[in-house]
Amino acid sequence: MSQENLIKLECTECKRINYYSQKNKKTIKERLELKKYCKHCKKHTLHKETK
Repeated sequence: MSQENLIKLECTECKRINYYSQKNKKTIKERLELKKYCKHCKKHTLHKETK
């Protein structure tokens, strides 16, 4: 993964960074929000993009 397209996804409940992903920052300007599984909360929660 190239570093300039790399984003971190943080759980909204426990505030831990669980996933790394990439996105095209030229086409998608807003922050990404995905519902993913958090292994610390042990359930599906909303994960938001962080810096």
